[in-house]
Amino acid sequence: MTLPFMTPDPQAVADSNITDFARHAGMKGSDYAALHHWSVTDLEGFWGAVWEYFDIDADTAYERVLAEETMPGAHWFPGATLNYAHHALRNLADDAVAIIALDETGSCYEVTGRHLRDQVASVAATLRELGVGEGDRVVGYLPNTPHAIVAFLATASLGAVWSVCGQDYAPKAAADRFAQLEPTVLIAADGYFFNGTGHDRRDAALELAGALPTLKATLLVNHVGLPWPSRAHPPLVVPWEDAATRTEELSCTPVPFDHPLWVVFSSGTTGLPKGIVHGHGGVLLEHLKTLGLHSDLGPGDRLLWYTTTHWMMWNLVASTLLTGATTCTYDGSPAPLTQPDTLWRLAERHRVTVFGTSPQYLLGMAKFGIDPSVHDLSSIRVIGCTGSALPASAYPWVRDHVGDHVLLASISGGTDVVSGFAGSAPNTPVWAGELSAPHLGVALAAYDTEGFPVVDQVGELVVTRPMPSMPLYFWNDPEGTRYRDAYFSSYPGVWRHGDWITVTSHGSVIVHGRSDSTLNRNGVRLGSADIHDVVERLPEITEALVIGAEQPDGGYWMPLFVVLAAGATLDDALRDKIRDAIRTGASPRHVPDEILEVPGVPHTRTGKKLEVPVKRLLQGAPVEQVVNPAVVDVPGLIEHYARLGAERRSRKSAEV
Repeated sequence: MTLPFMTPDPQAVADSNITDFARHAGMKGSDYAALHHWSVTDLEGFWGAVWEYFDIDADTAYERVLAEETMPGAHWFPGATLNYAHHALRNLADDAVAIIALDETGSCYEVTGRHLRDQVASVAATLRELGVGEGDRVVGYLPNTPHAIVAFLATASLGAVWSVCGQDYAPKAAADRFAQLEPTVLIAADGYFFNGTGHDRRDAALELAGALPTLKATLLVNHVGLPWPSRAHPPLVVPWEDAATRTEELSCTPVPFDHPLWVVFSSGTTGLPKGIVHGHGGVLLEHLKTLGLHSDLGPGDRLLWYTTTHWMMWNLVASTLLTGATTCTYDGSPAPLTQPDTLWRLAERHRVTVFGTSPQYLLGMAKFGIDPSVHDLSSIRVIGCTGSALPASAYPWVRDHVGDHVLLASISGGTDVVSGFAGSAPNTPVWAGELSAPHLGVALAAYDTEGFPVVDQVGELVVTRPMPSMPLYFWNDPEGTRYRDAYFSSYPGVWRHGDWITVTSHGSVIVHGRSDSTLNRNGVRLGSADIHDVVERLPEITEALVIGAEQPDGGYWMPLFVVLAAGATLDDALRDKIRDAIRTGASPRHVPDEILEVPGVPHTRTGKKLEVPVKRLLQGAPVEQVVNPAVVDVPGLIEHYARLGAERRSRKSAEV
């Protein structure tokens, strides 16, 4: 049996929230496996205990925990009414620091519990006067600053529905998401910081407002210090300073447990991004479980997790407030060129206890010789890592360069459930390159091609019983057809997520990468459609295909393949033109690692690009295991991509 890389400290286990929760639930001892088994075999008992342990303050009581277990369509806590925003604000002491606003320039400011409540009450009153009511949509075009959290909580307090997108998205890409929602109000910032530069997004924000015909008003945030133009492009403009500085009483509207809280969007791999709707109650319970039990957060803790506002980790960053802990927002590059250890410096300065990042960040720190141990990181007890699989090589690096006292918690989850499927807890061992265990309440398994659970074999990640934070529905999917097709078409009644995993005989989970074609750049999921749309507008390009492929060394390779128009040449000038177009039309994160000329892009007979098969060919899978050439419009192209993958692997081996 494989020995753990790290075993939990007995005193830390004894003092942890998860041990206290187990006692509260009547469980003897602190064995995680026993607690998990109970959590998935007695869903009503477990989630009822979560409700009680975290003292959920409902305006009306629930009739039972789970009235209907069918997936999709599970009916949780019928009869209960509550409000997420009330719970996010209720545990914050007036003078305690609720949010620390950080950016890569080194400047910071703090928002106390009292100040946060006052701002939320003020913005909520402003939104109400602008016509926002229960069920209406408010959208944000914002960087990761306190403005986004305030706007979200104000929206939620009214029973309205929130959605947010980072400003590195072009106006069209943002409009592709927001226009579906027919929003009432847009909240937009003047710009954001990244890699030593303040990026002016005033024109982009106003262009986005013009692309949303249902808007009644736009709130304009002054973040990077740029004056807004005087012309009134949107129908009504309200400065953030006016919206957020009124003296108002906070009142949170009670809504049903499954009332929509926010819409998060899929990456848009095969078309317009899908709007995934989550509810107040499901998010509340799932995030209290994830942050309060698995991350052991509570009053006095401080969380700093690098994220953008359009990644689901932002939603967890905001939910830190549910536990009474302090959350840190950060606007900027995770590793600015002038000071790549910025995040570690901030963790030292602000005594961060939970530090969140991506595998690419940790691997980059190691590759470029950056040593976090020059800083005093003794306050960090957990490093959370998600976005892709964390290779085993990163574990000893974290131990040697951050501290052997740190729990390295590799996590796998998804925007779809805005939570984790598997990870670690204070009472789980850690195996290098593995996730310690499925999360509590997650009935996780690996299914083979016949739909049977397997152990110590690669299979599809599935969840066999419902979770409270599974989507309520997809936006503009009244019959639920797209929702069922997305998760339940392979195994009826069982959630298929799209990851390849191994459930080991010692209870851990190994993630091998996506089994679909979603791009995953530095922990942020991106849509290939956003890139194809931009590149294929260029006159020199007839078609494009972008692939994101996890590599055996833990790296991530994102090449862009282009088919050239007659007379065009893929020289440095055209490569620069393509990169600039992607940077401007999508975002800097969408810029590929390489741009390669190909004779064609393979499609199905019905015209769909074969993204997943090409990805697997580049990773070394045999052609016969990837795709039947008979279903390809130009079968010879499959061999071409197989050769490209083999040639690259050969070059990489020679370099080593």
